[in-house]
Amino acid sequence: MTSPFALHIDKNTIQTLPLTSFEGDVIIVDVPEKVQEAVEYLSQFTVLGVDTEARPSFKRGVHYPTALVQVSTMERCYLFRLTHIGMPLELARIFANPDICKVGLAFKDDLNGLRRRRDFKPANCIDLQSIVCKYGIMELGLQKIFAIIFGQKISKAQQLTNWENSHLTPEQAKYASTDAWATLKIYLELQKTKPLSKKEVEALKRAEKEAQMLRQQQALALKQSKEQS
Repeated sequence: MTSPFALHIDKNTIQTLPLTSFEGDVIIVDVPEKVQEAVEYLSQFTVLGVDTEARPSFKRGVHYPTALVQVSTMERCYLFRLTHIGMPLELARIFANPDICKVGLAFKDDLNGLRRRRDFKPANCIDLQSIVCKYGIMELGLQKIFAIIFGQKISKAQQLTNWENSHLTPEQAKYASTDAWATLKIYLELQKTKPLSKKEVEALKRAEKEAQMLRQQQALALKQSKEQS
């Protein structure tokens, strides 16, 4: 069986793709009074896309707490400003609910950040990085996975902005909602595709490892050649 998706995509190719973003409703939850309505809406769905943001750190060893958690359906994305409202108990219950599938990317880190705000036991949380290889995709970044599957580019321009600002800019809100929506869109699309067999996935991983070793050997040989010349 051959995967319908490319194994890799390079940055130059991504730059040629049309830009896309989340076009649904974006609702900012920055006061406790908005939490209940948001949770009631999200609890109706069996699959949700999730992402988080924190103030960027430019010093080694310095990390900031999760400032924002985005939870999206295909039509609506809620931006919970944890610097304003903390981690609401009602929201934590969604992440602990085994009947609602939560999809993220590098999800363990996101969940750990949320649990530092309020401890809960995650249930039915799926990391895209752990499943895309089953569909023949060897990339781990959200932008690259999205580009491989949909032939479109999502912007990462707002990634290193300050998520603890008193007000989110429209650009930040668009970026944040797009990332959460993108994880959901990828997951739903993959569910339409038959995964590769375990044997096929293992063969792809071996080939990837061998190709990486070859590239390292070639780079080392080139370096040595330059030093000797």
